[in-house]
Amino acid sequence: MSEDKIEAKKKIDIRGEICPYTFIKSKLAIEEIQGGQLLEVTVNHLPAVENVPRSMENEGHEIVLVRQETASDWKIIIRKKQEG
Repeated sequence: MSEDKIEAKKKIDIRGEICPYTFIKSKLAIEEIQGGQLLEVTVNHLPAVENVPRSMENEGHEIVLVRQETASDWKIIIRKKQEG
């Protein structure tokens, strides 16, 4: 799947938030979508670039993409784990 074809079901912009709030808000957002769907998270807190993906993987979700968008903004795309 090319990056241009990735379409997230839900997008959240949590720039300005710091850890652990970045993970908490990402976790709440992913609970609102179905298994297999994508969540796109935009952050600008550098520790969140590592902490959010690691925490989401620990929850069983798949990290599809982590990419720097601007000098300070990062995009994280997460595929929610399938239930069952």
